[in-house]
Amino acid sequence: MENKQQSNGVMKENKEVKKKVNWSGSLILASLTGAFGSSFLYGYNLSVVNAPAVYIKKFYNETWQSRYGFSVNESTLTLLWSVTVSIFAIGGLVGAIIVTPIVKFFGRKCTLLLNNVFAVTAALLMSLSLLAGSFEMLILGRIIMGVDAGISLSALPMYLNEISPKEIRGSLGQVTAIFICIGVFTGQVLGLPEIFGQESRWPYLFGAIAFPSLIQVVILPFLPESPRYLLLEKHNTSEAEKAFQRFLGKDDVSHEIEEVLAESRVQRNTKLVSILQLLRTRAVRWQVVTVVVTMGCYQLCGLNAIWYYTNNIFSEAGISHETIPYVTLSTGAVETLAAVFSGLVIERLGRRPLLIGGFGLMVVFFSVLTVSLTLQNTVHWLPYLSIFCILAIIASFCIGPGGIPFVLTGEFFQQSQRPAAFMIAGTVNWLSNFAVGLLFPFIQAGLQTYCFLVFAAICFAGATYLFFVLPETKNKTFHEISQAFAKRNKVTLEMQEMNHYAGERKSSAEQESDFTSSVDNGETKKEIV
Repeated sequence: MENKQQSNGVMKENKEVKKKVNWSGSLILASLTGAFGSSFLYGYNLSVVNAPAVYIKKFYNETWQSRYGFSVNESTLTLLWSVTVSIFAIGGLVGAIIVTPIVKFFGRKCTLLLNNVFAVTAALLMSLSLLAGSFEMLILGRIIMGVDAGISLSALPMYLNEISPKEIRGSLGQVTAIFICIGVFTGQVLGLPEIFGQESRWPYLFGAIAFPSLIQVVILPFLPESPRYLLLEKHNTSEAEKAFQRFLGKDDVSHEIEEVLAESRVQRNTKLVSILQLLRTRAVRWQVVTVVVTMGCYQLCGLNAIWYYTNNIFSEAGISHETIPYVTLSTGAVETLAAVFSGLVIERLGRRPLLIGGFGLMVVFFSVLTVSLTLQNTVHWLPYLSIFCILAIIASFCIGPGGIPFVLTGEFFQQSQRPAAFMIAGTVNWLSNFAVGLLFPFIQAGLQTYCFLVFAAICFAGATYLFFVLPETKNKTFHEISQAFAKRNKVTLEMQEMNHYAGERKSSAEQESDFTSSVDNGETKKEIV
């Protein structure tokens, strides 16, 4: 009995050692560098326009007056500002739509590198708009920056998913969300009056966008491309093996190569699946629905409404107008800490508890916030309860709903389906983002503080759906996740292993023969049909 316990202890220690080995220097550097030049910029551009809003509107008015000889009317100024803020989502939608052919042709890493052209161009346009006296440059820069964000929020999770071992896939995937939060917080810090939050300095806020891009351009070329992309789409076995060795920090990667080839034998072709083909594939029908639901709830859960109310709630609590920007930093700090916490525990707790629990907690705190805002003029301490609810809602969002949807999109689909899946996810993400920006002012005007009940209902619907539909994907391969969805998709396991395209079916032996003949010392000799 004692020997058995000792052997079990040794096995646990070996597993722990194995997990530690998986965090290689190249893996950490690739994830940090990729996220710093990608999702960080998305988060930064969400918050960077808040601090200089007054100065930018003044710039719009002065430019209009110098051109036409009279001041712009209030409604036109509001329209220009609304376009400046919301057009970022239109650019994001464009980026999400064009990302599939780009990642297919250039690969995941090269897509991230080329995407910096958009970021640097946008930084130059926006930072020089005041000097040039052209508010059109600022608006154009915002839409180009949106394209950058749309591409990066698909290409980065795809890259991280494909370079990480399944044991730490969730933790590495949360790097996307962590850097979004760090980007938001950085935008808040740099927007303080002591730094760039002044009338003469606000262009520097936009010029700073170029810095993370340049860092990524310097470092990322020295790191490998996705080994799965190299093996399954480029059929370059030698380069894929080298990539696996660097990312996993070990010489023997035969098991990982065989695992990827097993997926290749199951899918039986490496031809990329179109969106229409993916939607018609019964074997992934509920995976697609789940991605749409999680991405929709990600944007529609009401976090944008929280940012809208923050300053007003802080003011009602007796915080002076000059102090509010500093207190607002607490929201960015809580957001970042919650995202880091999620990254640390996701491989222990799993995706389901964090995602469903996050939405569930948001329902509770949205309900309490509605009550406290409605009655805050009757009880003197209720504004402080409102502040607590705001911070709790932000933390609840970031521990699960803020990052896990990106992780799930990468885990649900095989190599040939993944780009189309990310295009669907990105399209839902940016359309929902735009819808919130467009409809929220009307919802707020009509329902006042009761608008939060709408978001509570959305969070409740999302949590309920995920409770009944979402399987746990922690430490599971694509094939195991497909098995978990098989019954709901009403397909047998045998049907899941069949090719989805009747005209291109092959036997497993023929596929292996074609794949073997296509590779000779890492070079493609014969294309797989």
